[in-house]
Amino acid sequence: MEASKNGRRQFIRNTLLATGAIILAPNFISCSDDNNDNEEDKINAADYTKINFNQGVASFDPTKSKVIIWTRYNSPDKKILWEVSKDINFSKILRTGTITTEYSRDNTIAVELTELEENQKLYYRFSNKDDKAISVIGETITFPENASSIKLAVCSCSNYQAGLFNVYNAMAKSEADVIVHLGDYFYEYEAGGYGANTQNASLNRFHQPTHEILSLEDYRTRYKQYRSDTDLQLAHQKKPFICVWDDHEVANDAYKEGAENHSADEGSYETRKQNALQAYSEFLPFSRLEANNQSLIYRNFNLGNLVNLTMLDTRIIGRDKQLNMNDYITASGFDAVKYQTDITNPSRGLLGTTQRNWLAQIVDSNTAKWQVLGQQVLMAKMYVPAEMLTAFGSPNFTSILTELVTLKVRLLNNDPSLTPQEIARISTVLPYNLDAWDGYPIDRELMYNTFGNKKIISFAGDTHNAWSSKLTKQDKTEVGIELATSGITSPGFEVYLGNPSAETLKAFEGALTTLVDDLNYFDASRRGYILTTFTNSNVKAEWVFVSTILSSSYSTSIGHTVVYS
Repeated sequence: MEASKNGRRQFIRNTLLATGAIILAPNFISCSDDNNDNEEDKINAADYTKINFNQGVASFDPTKSKVIIWTRYNSPDKKILWEVSKDINFSKILRTGTITTEYSRDNTIAVELTELEENQKLYYRFSNKDDKAISVIGETITFPENASSIKLAVCSCSNYQAGLFNVYNAMAKSEADVIVHLGDYFYEYEAGGYGANTQNASLNRFHQPTHEILSLEDYRTRYKQYRSDTDLQLAHQKKPFICVWDDHEVANDAYKEGAENHSADEGSYETRKQNALQAYSEFLPFSRLEANNQSLIYRNFNLGNLVNLTMLDTRIIGRDKQLNMNDYITASGFDAVKYQTDITNPSRGLLGTTQRNWLAQIVDSNTAKWQVLGQQVLMAKMYVPAEMLTAFGSPNFTSILTELVTLKVRLLNNDPSLTPQEIARISTVLPYNLDAWDGYPIDRELMYNTFGNKKIISFAGDTHNAWSSKLTKQDKTEVGIELATSGITSPGFEVYLGNPSAETLKAFEGALTTLVDDLNYFDASRRGYILTTFTNSNVKAEWVFVSTILSSSYSTSIGHTVVYS
């Protein structure tokens, strides 16, 4: 089944970036025929060697009837046979075909399998007859039509040079049906840059290429380095992924027209963004929208009529430039009037009108028990006393924090002796992170309103720390819960606090959960993921942490559990 000989399976070779919006042409062929055995292409796997598939195998975006399978071969112009079976021995081939590798897509291969039966465990592999090369066997699934339970492992923020990918190893061995990756799959920084330190230097995991990445070849090389990691390969081999990008897949703190980590001397940001997203689509392909046969990074999954998982782009497509708190600090103090005018500007958005309208249609038409948003940044309100923000990093930070916590506890206990000045110290609050939804409160309120009376479960990443919070509207109406994952390796608050003792970290965590009204749980230092289990009665979220990222010998522990119904 040669892809080039069949129009409906034509491989779309180039990434299309449409003017005014990012619309990626699907970087895969599609196959819907069962029992495609071709005697000429059949192989004896015992005669083949596991070579040339150095980035392993992967699968993406499973539904009840579709899934994408992926690999990369080491050289172009090679005819690659792909095979799918219901048994690991490939005694009967369910689907098969061939495709020739091309430099234009960096020799990556992605095949979308369609019209599959529901509730299947599938095995897949790739091979090249000329080189007698064969890949490892990948494992993937289709969801049942009606599921009684769905398990999703939620993760984000994997920095290669910050440590070992033990978290990927743990997820590969977990009970999860799917790994949901919320972005920062890799980092764009130079070797020895962000994430590298004296503790992890001996691991010799410095970034390749050694400079900050800008060109298409740079981004491709970085993906190949990350996908050479055996733990990440194992996770992709054992579990299908549902992915969305965050900022570092392009550059730090990206938005529609630019990024914090892009300067004029680095050339056109638009060109850099196109390079980044083309490489992304080559190494992390995602499913197409049926309506226009094109792929959009924001997309929707009905998982067993139990979970309506909607993946959003809060980063590249619709985000206006972030506000910067330093812009409101003047010689006479904080310019609250200008800040309030800017933060409530109705023209500033995170999703963009097109994506927001699409989300409203998805939510309105869906009747699944659980409405889940897979997106990048913290959605819950994280308002902290302004005094705490200004003191962060100063020598007297600890004493000020202690005072504020003491005052907040007195307020919660209805202490009548509190003075107006003391109340003002804890009630004068600002968002700690304007890169999150807190920087776009109008768009957040509009988004909340689209859900009506349906409760929201928000998955979030980005911060490298673990959080759980209530989701509340401006009038304090509770609309759902946020489950935010810690990073896979990227450093968290412990670095910004100067790597303090465990006792100090615990005190800091307790301080924030006291001072931030909607925050219920916070871990400031550990790396891990969230294992979420959805049933008809409730959602259980378990924050799973690894004991170390500096040694391949590690253990896991459950640091916190939330049950939501």
